[in-house]
Amino acid sequence: MAKQKVRHLEGALEYLSSNWGTCTPKVAIICGSGWGGLADVFAGSRSLDYSEVPGLSSTTIEGHDGILRLCEVNDKQVLLFQGRRHWYEGEGWEPISFPIHLAHALGVKVIILTNAAGGINENYNVGDLMILHDHINFMGGNPLVGPVIDDAIPRFPDQTEVYNSELRKIARQVALKQNLLVREGVYIAVSGPAFETPAEIKAFRTLGADAVGMSTIPEAMLSHSYGMKTFALSCISNMAAGMSNEKLSHQDVQNASTQALPKMQAFVAQFLSDIL
Repeated sequence: MAKQKVRHLEGALEYLSSNWGTCTPKVAIICGSGWGGLADVFAGSRSLDYSEVPGLSSTTIEGHDGILRLCEVNDKQVLLFQGRRHWYEGEGWEPISFPIHLAHALGVKVIILTNAAGGINENYNVGDLMILHDHINFMGGNPLVGPVIDDAIPRFPDQTEVYNSELRKIARQVALKQNLLVREGVYIAVSGPAFETPAEIKAFRTLGADAVGMSTIPEAMLSHSYGMKTFALSCISNMAAGMSNEKLSHQDVQNASTQALPKMQAFVAQFLSDIL
């Protein structure tokens, strides 16, 4: 095993072991805005507040509960991060990247990332689910910048296929089983916290983006660089600026995700059952 160089990682592993005993998840899920209700998919789970776990820190955005859960699907453990940190919170990349470092250290092989996104593709509707098949990074940086902090991460990671094609195929099969329209598209991430302008959205559409958000790409780059199979899913929680007469708000994003939650839960539950 590579020598650990991530701050607080050994402390986090010791803390989880002392509280949960054997902790060997093969899948980890990071819940974006509106996705925290995925916790209800699991019959039972053990939980810790982020503030208790070395290296994790309390979330600051409404809709991100900041709870780490150890769940089970088909007698296999799943690690659920109920809430995420964001680049726009101004505390650097460490709070964003630590969940991925922790998942890798615990032996996780599959990372599932979720988010709420603004629809750019004119064929999309609020409440649609979108599988990410590629991304465009407009955040102005990423957590791989700087010294390589783990020997498992290459200095120059390939990004030809960040989002695992096998997992995307399984997700499409789940959509067919459930007779559910699930989109597949390109996600573009910006730094936030301001929503985008209509001119920016028009430019992003020209670049080939189907949806826009303020997260996911940093975790995806890092998990893929570690060699973990990475899968990401957006809930289209609003149509992006200039595509309707409505002004954008975080509350509307949460409301749309709440309405779509039963569909999100059913989809992820079946997806997990099929991969575990």
